[in-house]
Parts: sequence; structure tokens; C-alpha cells
Amino acid sequence: MLNRSRKLTPKTSKQNKSHAGMVKRIVKKPQKKLKRGSWSSSMLAMSTTGCAYAILLSSASLIMALAWISILFIFNPDQVSWLNKILPTWAQIPLGKHERPQTLKQIQLDLSQKNQIFGETLPLHQNAEDSFLLPVFQQRANCQSDCKELVELRVYERSEELEFKSQSENYYYLATQLPVTGPDESFVISASLDGTSEPQDISISLPLTEVQRFEDGTPSPGVWFNLRGQRQQGTGAFVADVGAAIAYGHVVYYNPERTNLLQMLSWTSPNGQLPKWQQVTGDGTKELVIDQTIGLEPHLQVYQVKPLKLFLKPIQLEAITLKSPALKDYAYQNALSIARNGLWTPAFGWLNFIKKQHKGVLPEAAQAQMDLIGLHSQFTKTQAQKNWASPSQEVLADLIDGRWEKALEVFESSPNNAQEIATLLKADKKRLWNRTAAALRVNPNRRELQAWFALILAVQQGEGHANSWLKAQPKITKDNLAYIQGLLARLNGEGASQISSTHPSQIVGTVRPITQVTNTEWLQPNSSADLKLTDNQWYQVEVSAFNDGKRWLNSPFENFNLPKTDAAKFLWKTLGITSDPEIQIVVWLPNGEQQITIAAIKAVQLRGKVLRLLAAGPKIPENQNDVLQPKPLALTNAALEWVQPSPITLQQLHQQNPQGVKVMLSSVWKSLQQSDEVPGGAIPSFEQMQEKLGDWPVQVIDLTNNGQPEIILTISAGAIASLNQHTPEIQGENPEQRRDRTIILSDSNEVIYTDFTGNNLQRLSALAKLSGVQSLALLVENAHNYSLRRWSETNQGFE
Repeated sequence: MLNRSRKLTPKTSKQNKSHAGMVKRIVKKPQKKLKRGSWSSSMLAMSTTGCAYAILLSSASLIMALAWISILFIFNPDQVSWLNKILPTWAQIPLGKHERPQTLKQIQLDLSQKNQIFGETLPLHQNAEDSFLLPVFQQRANCQSDCKELVELRVYERSEELEFKSQSENYYYLATQLPVTGPDESFVISASLDGTSEPQDISISLPLTEVQRFEDGTPSPGVWFNLRGQRQQGTGAFVADVGAAIAYGHVVYYNPERTNLLQMLSWTSPNGQLPKWQQVTGDGTKELVIDQTIGLEPHLQVYQVKPLKLFLKPIQLEAITLKSPALKDYAYQNALSIARNGLWTPAFGWLNFIKKQHKGVLPEAAQAQMDLIGLHSQFTKTQAQKNWASPSQEVLADLIDGRWEKALEVFESSPNNAQEIATLLKADKKRLWNRTAAALRVNPNRRELQAWFALILAVQQGEGHANSWLKAQPKITKDNLAYIQGLLARLNGEGASQISSTHPSQIVGTVRPITQVTNTEWLQPNSSADLKLTDNQWYQVEVSAFNDGKRWLNSPFENFNLPKTDAAKFLWKTLGITSDPEIQIVVWLPNGEQQITIAAIKAVQLRGKVLRLLAAGPKIPENQNDVLQPKPLALTNAALEWVQPSPITLQQLHQQNPQGVKVMLSSVWKSLQQSDEVPGGAIPSFEQMQEKLGDWPVQVIDLTNNGQPEIILTISAGAIASLNQHTPEIQGENPEQRRDRTIILSDSNEVIYTDFTGNNLQRLSALAKLSGVQSLALLVENAHNYSLRRWSETNQGFE
């Protein structure tokens, strides 16, 4: 090896002759060292060089690894989550999902620790374990029932990291979330207002209590959800309005491509119907239909899914409207005009004719408008084909569907029909007027249209106006003029004076179905008519109170004497049935909702001090004698105007009137002691009572007409049980099986009304305003019936 080194020196010197001396000097020194050194020294040099290369290679690999980890950390931190196992707590890597994935149990526990309530998970894909929607609720303050309020929607996706995928339980990341607030009350009740009512300026957000996934047939891709709530109208202590409970909510869309939740629209339905996806237009994609129908008036909102050029919101729900005609055609515009005024079936027939003229093809927007009109027409046709209990209902259904001739046949069939229908026309709030006027603009010479317009004009503005209008029609024939004037004369026949002078019926009572009716036991204007039924049910209404046109009379009717002749006509006129024979039957279902059934009063009975009505109408749900359900209530349309003050808590009232609440709580506690609801003895301190009662709801309103508000305190059985832990065991009953009760305190903090009576069979059902009475009235349910109680200034109590 040394010899091999020496041979290298001459070659180097030959190649660099000009530097021979220098090279020799340089080369000679190592030669001397090699001679002195050993073979191991050479190996050490080579080993050191190899180690240097190894260190360089290792460093390069480490740098590349760190660089790759850095890239992953920047773009997807979840891929390096395994490092958290070996890193100390202070050096933990924050994950890209903002938090470490959790099991479903961990997610639920975390929500519980934040005083939130987790709902039932709803799958987003076929495999429910891959992702799901989790509704998050919280407890509502001052709540007696349906106390869970939806506050958030969360979407969780299953973790795909090896660290968590290998676990026995599934781990999930929070992919997206959407805060939720219920719609304003002003929006919710807007659909139930008629055209003459002014919307109220209410900014209270109503709670959402349920989340449902729309199932089959929804537009894809994506998942659609319905967030819903219900504005109860009759549950609890006070009734806000008589009718079905109003349903309301939001429609939410989950976009899987962007992994986000979108609130698409808010909805409300005065008849309690939920939105549904159904095929309305012929484009192959289902539309969202919201039913806002009230009574016989159809109102169906239809929304189509339309694309949007927005990254986070690629679609929207667009309403089909009739505001602007989609086809520049005079006949088409006329059809839309009468449809906008409620004549759906005539408009749909006209549009079918126009479509045939266009060889069966209309532009997409025009076809959508036609399909919307057809959907409404289908509803009005169904209503017009029913068998109605009263002539006025039958005529109303016919006129809404544009069946002018059929409605005239009912009007002409009997004098009693004419009088009842005249009352219907007189009470019309422009819905029949607008329909008839719109139809006349399109077909001004049609006799049936002229007849109905003249009848409405005569009833509402006088027969002189009707005759003047008829004579001013340029193409009216003598025969048509004579025919219509003959119809107007029916308004001046027997009983016409009763139409103008008789007050509308204002009756309140308790109702029950009956199976047998004996004609001789009942009084009716036409004594020769038989009391027969077809598909309806007989109902007996025991009258609790009624207005005779001058004042309110309450049961028992001690000074109510019948004349010896025409007793039936006397009763019908006194009760106002001549002008208003319809009566509403209100039934509370087991879930707390109300169901309204319209019946027709057919006969009257007065026995001793008890006044009863005989009515015929569709069958109502059976009341299973459930103590939580109020008794069926009967009342005419003009009987009451319901009043519902907005509730606040005792704690909020204390902030407004600290001294008054202190005195009031003592009065409430004494009243509960007197009814044995809480133990006797010393009254707790104000602080103790405030802690226990502070969340109880109260309503503040003037009930005694003295300009000072009274305080209405509604108390649930559960709230009473919480004051005395032993109460449920002693009484042997579940607090949830008892209905709410009410205490009313005067402005001087004295108890002026209480449901905490000895028999516990008295319940305040509602507050109401009576016509001709200045102070408000209490509608109270007793053991067997209902009663109206008004404040007596003389006796300082409700009587």
C-alpha cells in the first residue's frame, strides 16, 4: 500500500512540471507520515469520512421528514395527530378540526356539562356511522311544557386517521355547525290574519322544538331538514286564538360538497300542516309545498329548487308566484287575474284551453304558474263537492270554486236559505266581493255573475245601490233584470227585518255528542220539518252564557220566559241564530292541539232553567275523560275575542316592582297553605320564596277596569311538587297528571281568583273580551260545564 503511494508522486510531478519543486515538498511530508504511521491510521481516516457521509445522509433525511411533517401540519394537521402520543402536553399539535375527535358518548357528555341537551342523531348518508346531524337543545326558562328549545345544529364526520380508525368505538370530528333561532311571532301569525287585520309589531322569537329529516323524493344531492315548532292555541291557562295550533319553522339544507348547513327559508302554517315535497310541476323534480289554508280559503306556497352561482350556496328555494304573467297573452293575463282573486277552478279551465291553443306546450315559467293554480283548484273542487251541514257553508264553497249557478239554486231553494245566505254575504270581508268583481271584469254580461254581485251589493250597501248598478249595465236584458230583481225581493220577504236588526249569535256552552233526537222535544222555526241526519253527528250544547243583543245572560236562566206563540222564532231571534246559525266545537286532542269542527244549529230547547241547542256537524274525536284534556267547548264565531298577555317571570317582575312582588309572594304562599298545597306554619323568607318561585311565569293585565294591572300567576303541578317534596307521595299522584292552575292577584296584592279550591275541579281556560262589556271576562271550566265570569265592582269579585 505504501509502494502504491510512492508511484503516484512521479505522475503528479510530470503533469505539473512548472510546479515540480512545490509538489515534491508537499508530497514528501505525507510520505514521511505514512512511513511513521500504521495501517490502522489509514482505516481511521476512511472511517471518519464514512461517518461524515452517514451523518450528512441522516441529516438530509431528517430535514426532509421534518419538511414533510411541516407541510402536513400546514395543510392537514389531522394527518400528524399520532405525534401527540409522544409529545408532552405543552407541545401538543393543534388539530385541523379545531379539536380532537370524540366518540358519540364523549360528545354527549361534553354537551351535558355545558347544560345543553343532545337530540337524536339523524344520518346524512346510507351508512349512519360515517356522518350524522346532531340537534342541540337547551332548557327554556319559565317553561311549563315543551321546554326543550333548539339552539344549534351540528354535523359530525367519522375520523379516518389510523389512530382513531383502529379503535373499537367510532371517533367523530365536528365538520360544521349552524346556530338556530326561531322565527318572530309576527311572521308566524301573519298567515292567519285576514285581509282586514293589521299585523302586530311583535319581535318575540318563538322556540323550535323538533328536527325532522325530509325523506323520500327530496332533491339531491344533499339532505333536507325541517325544524319545527308549534304555537299552541288553547293549552295551558290561556287561549290565544280559537283554531288549530299554528305550526312554524325553518327548512335547512345540508350541502355535502361544501360540508355546510344552509337555512333556506322560514315557514308558517295556520292550520298546523307541515311542509312536504310533492310533484307539482312537470319538470321531474319535486317542489316544497307549504299549506297556509284557512277554512275554505286555499293558500298553498310552492317553492322550486333553483341553481345559484355562489360557492357556499349553490341552490335556492324560489317561490312560484302569480304576480307577473309568464306569457305575453291577453287571455293568459285574464286567467291569472281571476286566479289572484281566488277563482282557481275557472282560471285553471281557461289555462287548459290556452295550452291547447299552444299545441300543448307552455314556457316553463307559465307551466309552473298553471300547475300552482291547478293545485289550488283541486282543493276548492273537493270542498265544493262535500255535503255541508248548512246552506251558507254550501254556498260559500260553491262561490269559492266559481260554481255560480249551483250557489243560486241553493239560495232560491227556500226562504230560510235566502236569509242565512244573506247573512253570509253581509259578513263577507271582500273575499266573495273580489271574486265576483274579478269574474265580472272578464265576463261582464253573464247573468249569474250579475246576480251575485247585485246580491252582495244589496246586502252590504242597500237595495237601491244594487238596482242602480243593475240598470247601469249596458247589455243587461229585460229578462235578466227581472230575474235578478226577483232575487233581491227575496231579501225583503218574511224575516228580512230580522236580517238587518238581529244581532249575530254570541253563545258559549259545553257540548257532547248524542245519538237519538225526538222532534217533539225541540223547537225549530219550521215545525213541520223532520230532524234527520245524513253523514253528520248530532250534538247537544248546554248554553253557559249568551248575548241577547243588549246584554249578556248567564246560566241558570231563571227569568227567561217563552211567549205562548212562536216560541221557536222568539228563541232564534233572541239567541241571534236567525242571522248566524253556525257554531264552533273546540276539542283538545291528547297532544294538546285544538281541533275545530263547524256545526249548524238546528233546534233549541228550554227546560226549567237550562237552555240547550241541537246542532249537526261532522264527527269529533272522542274525549277519553282524560283529566289533562279540557271539556269540549262550543261557541259561535262572534261570541268572544280572546286575549293573551305576554308572560314574564316573577324575577323580571321583581326588577320592575320589588316591593309589590315581596307582598305578592306572601299572599301567594298563604293561599297555597290555605288549600293545603304547601305545609302550614311560618312563611319562608322572601329570598327563599324568590329562589323557589322566581322562574314562575306571570301575566300582567287590567281585569277589573280600574286602570291598574292585575297579576295572573299560572302554576303547574310539578312546580307545586317542587315546593313540597312529600306532596306527590301523600296525594298518591304524579304531578304530571294534573293540569295547570291559576291565581289572580289584584293591584293591592289580594287574591281575587284562584283555581286552588277544595274540589280542584275549577280551571281558568282563557281571558276574553265580550261585546258591550268594558272589563275582560274569565272563561272558567267547572266540573260539568263552562262559565263566563266578569268583575263585579259592587261585590269586588268575579261573578
